[in-house]
Amino acid sequence: MATKNIELIAAPKPPHFVGDGFRVHNFIPSGYHLDMKRMDPFLMLDYNSKFHFSCTDTPRGVGVHPHRGFETVTIAYKGRVEHSDSAGGGGIIGEGDVQWMTAASGVLHKEFHETEWAKEGGIFQMVQLWVNLPAKDKMSPPKYQAIKNSEMKKVDLGENGLIEVIAGDYNGEKGPASTFSPVNLMNAKLKKGEKANFSFPENFNTAALVIEGSIIVNGEEKVPTDHFVLFENEGENFTFEASEDSVVLVISGEPLNEPIFPHGPFVMNTREEIIQAFDDFNTGKFGYLED
Repeated sequence: MATKNIELIAAPKPPHFVGDGFRVHNFIPSGYHLDMKRMDPFLMLDYNSKFHFSCTDTPRGVGVHPHRGFETVTIAYKGRVEHSDSAGGGGIIGEGDVQWMTAASGVLHKEFHETEWAKEGGIFQMVQLWVNLPAKDKMSPPKYQAIKNSEMKKVDLGENGLIEVIAGDYNGEKGPASTFSPVNLMNAKLKKGEKANFSFPENFNTAALVIEGSIIVNGEEKVPTDHFVLFENEGENFTFEASEDSVVLVISGEPLNEPIFPHGPFVMNTREEIIQAFDDFNTGKFGYLED
């Protein structure tokens, strides 16, 4: 099979705060050509690179807000997140865990630093990824998947390290998350000098974010920490070699190839559906969640 080459390497843009608890670099959608159409089915990727939050008795975060038409996926690398939604989902996302919330027909949601962690403070690092839903599933009932790190499929690479499979599969080993369209989401944890090979269909939109360390892709281009790699839609195979002990988030998904009409916290297929979403939110159809 042919090599999947790099299309671009994006440096982190200046950070901004979401609420007062998430200091993020936005990679999707951005001026790097990483718009929603190019990255379909991935709508947004915000990366909270390592940042020290001081201790506080009032946890920082984001208050009650609505979502409709897509899924939010939160991956905690450092620190802990406490969250809840109007559909009854909620809990604590510990280090290494994932919260996969399907907003679908509509939920209210809030997320904060976990109370006890906030009292101590410390280094916080996380990713939030928005995954679009097919038109036929946008108005399905909301659901929630709490994925502990211990539940992820770990593919042992021997001395090379391991691959933590959250969704999709790596070498036939499947992750625990259920998805509405073909989506692969995994962490490659590699020791210095070791390699990992990946293969995804050439039409899948495929990218990677270097969470820790640095890597050499396809034996040619070095990608430092906190940088984002977009691959071309040609070829299937690519290789990472760790220049130092590294953690790399890999995303790859089959594009839905449907109209995308975003507005704030809603992502639908048409303007009329967005208007309906606001009407439903304003008339209380998303339920109730105390702020």
